[in-house]
Amino acid sequence: MKKISIVVPAYNEEGNVALIHKKIKEVFSELQNYDFEIIFVNDGSRDQTQQALEDLSNKHSEVKFIEFSRNFGHQPAVKAGMDSALGNAVISMDGDLQHPPELIPKMIQKWEEGYDVVLTVRKYPKEISFFKRKTSDFFYKILSGLSDVNLTKGGGSDFRLMDANVVEVMRKFNEDDLFLRGLTSWMGFKQIALDFTASERVSGESSYNLKKMITFAFTGITAFSVKPLYIAAYLGFLFSGFSVIGYAAYVIHSFVTKTEISGWASLIMTIVFFGGLQLIILGIIGIYLGKIFKQVKARPNYIIKNKNF
Repeated sequence: MKKISIVVPAYNEEGNVALIHKKIKEVFSELQNYDFEIIFVNDGSRDQTQQALEDLSNKHSEVKFIEFSRNFGHQPAVKAGMDSALGNAVISMDGDLQHPPELIPKMIQKWEEGYDVVLTVRKYPKEISFFKRKTSDFFYKILSGLSDVNLTKGGGSDFRLMDANVVEVMRKFNEDDLFLRGLTSWMGFKQIALDFTASERVSGESSYNLKKMITFAFTGITAFSVKPLYIAAYLGFLFSGFSVIGYAAYVIHSFVTKTEISGWASLIMTIVFFGGLQLIILGIIGIYLGKIFKQVKARPNYIIKNKNF
């Protein structure tokens, strides 16, 4: 009997962990040839998530939990679950039930057909706001355009199945700024994508706001590409060329008309513009230097406070 490991990162999900366990168990009750385990990773929750996990694990042997010493983030939580998973395949999914457990049988079917990685492409229901749809689409366009990984629109969901061999490769990564969506695409292997419609969160509030989305975008871009550094260099050459041409035009105009061009306001605006451009370029360089600084310290991605296996 093959074993499937389900990794579920949980941050303030006390109202969801029992329900997601129930739904996953119902799915596997129809899959007679598979055993399963659910590894909940408590990512420093501030509510009663840990107590709920302990109660659940005492009643059900398939429920396992990992408790972090503090909040380390969604990506380290997913990796912690993968590092401890013992299944022939590992499925990662969020704990808010927006990733439908009902898709698991189809994911397993594709895995049995020979696919090493089964990705999912998220489709938003009509109830989701126009702003949410557009910012999400813009995120993937920017990420694909500025990085060396190709993520299709909505295809960056952390709801995926990986064969044990792929998980073993993933365990070897020790990057400080984890971006598992990009790493999955970068690794290769035989992959296929399935569509799903994101469900509404059952309880609790999402902590994934616009600020975190922007931070996540910067993490993905700088983790897989140096294109922003090239863009900064190209901008430097471009505006330097414009300044030389502009100054030449000014000198020629002064000699021909024997007048000076007044323009104090435009001069100040130009200085402010180029000053801002320089700060942006320095910021880009600083992001890369900061990533190097954190990486060379080689601190662990997460610290486990407690686990029941």
